[in-house]
Amino acid sequence: MRAEFTGELVDDATLLRILDAAHRAPSVGNSQPWDFVVVRERGTLTRFADHVARKRIEFRDALPPERARTFEPIKIEGIAESGTGIVVTHDDDRGGPQVLGRATVPETGLYSTILAIQNLWLAATAEGVGVGWVSFYDAPFLTELIGLPPGIRPIAWLCVGPVHEFQEIPDLERFGWRTRRPLDQAIHWEHFHP
Repeated sequence: MRAEFTGELVDDATLLRILDAAHRAPSVGNSQPWDFVVVRERGTLTRFADHVARKRIEFRDALPPERARTFEPIKIEGIAESGTGIVVTHDDDRGGPQVLGRATVPETGLYSTILAIQNLWLAATAEGVGVGWVSFYDAPFLTELIGLPPGIRPIAWLCVGPVHEFQEIPDLERFGWRTRRPLDQAIHWEHFHP
């Protein structure tokens, strides 16, 4: 979701249902390592949008000319248009030093936060609310912008808001950046087969 936002704010009751669904995600050792920072202040949205626009230009300028032409019409953010940003953060220390299930695979804490994002996205879609994940930013900039304390990492800035419509084909596929890989190429039986 990027160009489809209506510009209206998602109402608080709907937003809280969406965040409740995110907060109910499964997590390793029931550590619940996520927090959600809701950003609606116009000045903060504008500062972040300006930062993202600079990062987008840096990315475009680093592309080979043919890829730059493909990338140029793709809108990569809906920060101001959505009116609501949700920064999903991760606290690797949440749950204490002995998190059940994380001893041999420490990344499961981060995976848990990603599951909360997935729950948020599914709940938003069920509510008719669009979500767009912005990833063109420097983490230290976002950390300072929203005042995250040491040890808390920003994992995602999600643009959340009512939309005119849901696209059937993702933007990156519609604009020719990359097509969806067929399911049969992603399924392997018994062993991984390249």
